[in-house]
Amino acid sequence: MPELPEVEITRRGIEPHILNQTITQVIIRQTQLRWPIPKNIKTDCAQQMIQTVARRGKYLLLKTERGHLIMHLGMSGSLRIANNDSTIRKHDHFDLVFKDFSLRLHDPRRFGSVLWAKHDPLQHKLLAKLGPEPLSSEFTAEHLYHTSRTRRVAVKEFIMNSHVVVGVGNIYATEALFMAGINPKRAAGSISLQRYARLTLAIKTVLARALECGGTTLRDFSNERGQPGYFSIELQTYGRAQQPCVVCQKPLTAIKQGQRTTTYCTHCQK
Repeated sequence: MPELPEVEITRRGIEPHILNQTITQVIIRQTQLRWPIPKNIKTDCAQQMIQTVARRGKYLLLKTERGHLIMHLGMSGSLRIANNDSTIRKHDHFDLVFKDFSLRLHDPRRFGSVLWAKHDPLQHKLLAKLGPEPLSSEFTAEHLYHTSRTRRVAVKEFIMNSHVVVGVGNIYATEALFMAGINPKRAAGSISLQRYARLTLAIKTVLARALECGGTTLRDFSNERGQPGYFSIELQTYGRAQQPCVVCQKPLTAIKQGQRTTTYCTHCQK
């Protein structure tokens, strides 16, 4: 599933192509994504110039004079720049057509979304209650500490809650907790401010590193493969169950938390 760094890499990849370009046509091949694509998008986007290409959490926000397109990649979606005469693949559900190319949404599982907001998109019901961006100055140890008081939920599930902080998905939560030396099963409300300071720094470090690694493949956005450059960072815990911990060499343990796999070191993470 695309996480925040992958969505930001997508934003950076498509921005140079579509910024200040005028939409000539909207093609909808499949209306039933996670939510139905609004019918008015075809007329609202007609002859509109893309003024900004922004991101909030895992949502991409394409601003025009009439409003904003709100796009989400879901679990399997990707955006690519395609020639207007290129072959349409199965699961190519939505195109923004420009003069010489199209921005094409490919989504096999159809959990992505294409929505429309006439006014401030940050007040849309899907975005209005999101937590701070993890790489922003608003995301601090104090925020995690005060938000977590009295919370009995496991800390890994806590930091994956988009109302607490956006974009910390399973992979990055697993890696950050290992870097901070915090057991993912610990109750969020039992963790001290000092330990949240380590966790905040770890989250910022892991996400920044993922962005740095993924950014090296931005050229893929303009080729026919349309691969979005998922991060190539060396994972220390995620997906390494029963392999030796990189610190203490003891076998890593895998458990289920919220229907997701968590891998951690019972010796190094307390």
